[in-house]
Amino acid sequence: MGTVHDILEMRGKQAALALDLDRAAVEAASAYLTDEDTSVGYLFSGWTQAALPHKQLPPDQVWEIRTERVTLLVEPGRKPSATEGLPPISIGVPYGSRARLIMLYLQSEALKTGSREVELGKSLRAWFARLGIAPGGKSIKDVREQAERISRCRLSFHMAAAGGAPGGLVNQNIVDTAMFIDAEDPDQGSLFLETVKLSESFFEQLKKHPVPIEEAAIRAISNNSMALDIYCWLSYRLHVLKAPTPVTWPALKAQFGAGFSKLAHFKYKFGPNLQLALAVYRDAKVEAEERGLILYPSRPPVAPKQLLAR
Repeated sequence: MGTVHDILEMRGKQAALALDLDRAAVEAASAYLTDEDTSVGYLFSGWTQAALPHKQLPPDQVWEIRTERVTLLVEPGRKPSATEGLPPISIGVPYGSRARLIMLYLQSEALKTGSREVELGKSLRAWFARLGIAPGGKSIKDVREQAERISRCRLSFHMAAAGGAPGGLVNQNIVDTAMFIDAEDPDQGSLFLETVKLSESFFEQLKKHPVPIEEAAIRAISNNSMALDIYCWLSYRLHVLKAPTPVTWPALKAQFGAGFSKLAHFKYKFGPNLQLALAVYRDAKVEAEERGLILYPSRPPVAPKQLLAR
């Protein structure tokens, strides 16, 4: 998406907004280009091929994504009922942009420190700033809810390996300890524990299969879960391609639009989100056509010299 980036650099944001360009994409590209933070984040490669739901599901519903390479199952966790004698309550699977940002933070910090124990920070404000979330009452509530869902859910990543051998994670927790203090009406300062520990199996898979992404890119599209998914997918796919690669609309819907009943509705939603993802991945070469997308070999968003030595 070189055009909007070139216009922003040569003529400025107002000139770009005056043209017939997607306004949200211009805003995202501008935020990305002016972000001076060069930090790199990491996530497990499985999340680039199958992601969490975009919207809230019924509390007891299992989330399933099936693609050519990955099958993801996320089972909702349970917690004891507040009423004695009643069965445990399903709290639902994690969903939306906040869950993705929390997961990205946990995985990035674990790889950077080389430890599955992740510091959450001495104050919520510091953590919110890192995630790009403005501190406030609703933000605290939303993040706490997604943190609880992440802490209690169980997931299975069934990866298609070379030779047909199965691989990945099966029926695992993401974290071994909860990220929050389970108390009624907790004070803001005591809402989260000081540290959280990723499960050993999830941490091992993360170390074996990390995907680097630019935190500046994530911040610029942090409120849009589908755009985040597309950006992470392109970051994983494009730089390893040897030739132009087609991806059909049905395949794209299976990965990014499991919640859409009709392909036409998914295509309508996917287009603007693709533009947002391209706005924060300048070197991505992608073309949309009648049958789907054409992916072209592209430079990775993170230069090799920026990567952690592993």
